[in-house]
Amino acid sequence: MTSAENDPISWRKGSRCAANGTCVEIAGAYAPGTIAARDAKRGEAGPVLLFSSGEWRTFTDRIKSGELDLSR
Repeated sequence: MTSAENDPISWRKGSRCAANGTCVEIAGAYAPGTIAARDAKRGEAGPVLLFSSGEWRTFTDRIKSGELDLSR
């Protein structure tokens, strides 16, 4: 068993979470060296996406740069 299976997961909602719960939750200690993301509306019932810390860093850097802005 990994520590993720033994310890409670601490999920955080995104800082721009809408009032209706339309947001993403992340957990930094889901498994060693990974970042987990899930849909806050679905919570425990929804799938969990796992990213390596490098993948997560690349993803957030691309968001911050506007590269993934869908409104453009």
